[in-house]
Amino acid sequence: MGWGLKHWFVDKLHQWRKRQLKDSQYGFIFDQAISGKYVCFDCETTGLNPKKDKIITLSAIKVEGNQLLTSQSLNLTIKQDQSISAASIQVHQIRNMDVEQNVHTYEDEREAITQFLQFIHQATLVGYYLEFDIEMVNQVIKPWLGVKLPNPRIEVSELFYQRELAKQNYGVKQVDIDLRFERILNKLDLPNIGQHDAFSDALMTALIFVKLQQDR
Repeated sequence: MGWGLKHWFVDKLHQWRKRQLKDSQYGFIFDQAISGKYVCFDCETTGLNPKKDKIITLSAIKVEGNQLLTSQSLNLTIKQDQSISAASIQVHQIRNMDVEQNVHTYEDEREAITQFLQFIHQATLVGYYLEFDIEMVNQVIKPWLGVKLPNPRIEVSELFYQRELAKQNYGVKQVDIDLRFERILNKLDLPNIGQHDAFSDALMTALIFVKLQQDR
């Protein structure tokens, strides 16, 4: 498929998806992405199944060029209808009482995600294991708005993989590339400030992204 035909197809698909939108006041989510505008985000959830689990906290940080705009970060906490399981608490240390005592907790999941949709407007989404976080957001907006997140996306583990692969000699047997989050931080000489906290994970992902961009 030639570039012109591919561009035509992508544009038609984008327009078709936009027509599926149930609420026109959210039409802005289909505005064209702005080059150089990125949002790194991460969710802590009740589990690892987007079809039945829920977002508890979501943090997002803007990156413009090589600048992390942490002063403009977004931090959401969403009230839960069900008890958070012990297995989940063991991972992220967030209990129902922590959510309920947070004065900034959103009672309405859709109200919280509306804040997120406005925050990521025209940005490319960046994350680690990003597809999972996107699916968690999609399970909220698909039944409500009839569409999924249309934003372009970048997976930092893929960027790291390509970087490490390029350093290996052509023709030499390929060695396994360790894509664990803590291993990527270590290889890039970046600090590990503690995982399984949505803001910390979003911040470290943003640092990885900027470092990999600088190395290209």
